[in-house]
Amino acid sequence: MAKWEPKTPFLAADGIIKLFDENKNFQGIVFIERLNEPFGIALPGGFVDRGEKVEDALVREMKEEVTLDVTIKKLLGVYSDPSRDKRLHCASCVYICNAIGVPKAADDAKKVFIYKKDEIPLDKLVFDHRKIVEDFLKQEQI
Repeated sequence: MAKWEPKTPFLAADGIIKLFDENKNFQGIVFIERLNEPFGIALPGGFVDRGEKVEDALVREMKEEVTLDVTIKKLLGVYSDPSRDKRLHCASCVYICNAIGVPKAADDAKKVFIYKKDEIPLDKLVFDHRKIVEDFLKQEQI
């Protein structure tokens, strides 16, 4: 008898990383240029593995993609529009995090960018990351 597999959306964790230097001076928000399709600028993130807590997946993905150890500050929200990812139906839990250090592109990231809020290229963001960043900017004083 075949094992039952649920037909539910995939689950991802994305991070809005507020980057600080060693003197706690705000440097900007970390973005990546994606190595894989869809190509473009995005928040770092990735899929939650089976048996993994979403928060643990977020911390792991931030380390894998931009080599930063993050501290989760709070959940911004859950983004679940079925059309948010053209590849598949995917819901994402988006967390606001802090990190200190110098990010480096790794894993699925081709390049890393650090943008101040007025420099973020909203029109180049893939998925629904423009909406996510706009929601973040409405509530955060950075």
